[in-house]
Amino acid sequence: MTPAALRWSGDAAGSLELLDQTLLPGRVNWIACRNVPIVVEAIRSLRVRGAPAIGIAGGYGTVLAAAEATRLALSPATALAHVRARAAELASARPTAVNLRWAVARCLRALDALPAGAPAAALGTTLLGTAREIHAEDELLCAAIGRHGAAALPPGGVLTHCNTGGLATGGAGTALAAITTAWDQGRRFEVFADETRPLLQGARLTAWELVQGGIPVTVLCDGAAAALLASGRVGSCIVGADRIAANGDAANKIGTYGLALAAAAHGIPFFVAAPSSTFDLALATGAGIPIEERAADEVLAPLGVPAAPAGARAYNPAFDVTPARLIRGLITEHGLISPVTAAEIRKVLGP
Repeated sequence: MTPAALRWSGDAAGSLELLDQTLLPGRVNWIACRNVPIVVEAIRSLRVRGAPAIGIAGGYGTVLAAAEATRLALSPATALAHVRARAAELASARPTAVNLRWAVARCLRALDALPAGAPAAALGTTLLGTAREIHAEDELLCAAIGRHGAAALPPGGVLTHCNTGGLATGGAGTALAAITTAWDQGRRFEVFADETRPLLQGARLTAWELVQGGIPVTVLCDGAAAALLASGRVGSCIVGADRIAANGDAANKIGTYGLALAAAAHGIPFFVAAPSSTFDLALATGAGIPIEERAADEVLAPLGVPAAPAGARAYNPAFDVTPARLIRGLITEHGLISPVTAAEIRKVLGP
């Protein structure tokens, strides 16, 4: 069974429950979020992570903003202003993943259909309906991406980077859904997961999901990927994305670019799986994608364990950008985009 990253409990006055991914695989703990600051902190600290999942969390976060306004007994105009201000906080919680801004903006647009002077409770009901739509749609998108991805994967072992399963989405995942769907169809192959430094999302989360699903997985440190590709045991690489530019350049967890370079050097196809909401067609190329710089301690003291001497500095970008020329295909809910060009992306996704 695919593990859930998040769920909503109750009506518009309820709470968002997040599976704290910083504690996995050792401990399964759910966090009840009843206000926006808790959600913002959870997104920034990677308690909830993965572009689709944080988009869904952002959508539910707007519901919490309306609930805050209801508890404060704010006037309709002040309640709307409060929701919009909280929405801005949510949208900026992490700068690289476009799904977060997209989902929050979609929830706010839903309020335009309400009559002027709608009370805070009405705002919450509308926002909850929209957030649930986004959540349900993502589950369907993941299933479609899984089917298209499974069909695209050639024979041989599969290597993935970071985490792109149910923990990162509202459904079965993106890149990991392709792997699990192919496995469920009866195909058998070796599955390899990069550790994914510095927070080990591959080792802690991807491997945990695969083990939960009964799929054997081999974990390797990021620096061993090139040697593994040279061994002939890998037939393809597949990863997710947090933002994809109009030309197909894709931002994903740091280390993805190096993996794509190594795959190209060995003639191994490299795929990126993501829903259409991850595309930012307003950006011509990946050069315009903002790259989040995270705390130095994630490198100098990973998982709280000192690994470098006092006084050392850290270079810790959360993401890198893989050029479209290194990507064999983009796998979306609409199908495979290949070759990866701006024209082909427009053809498959539409305007």
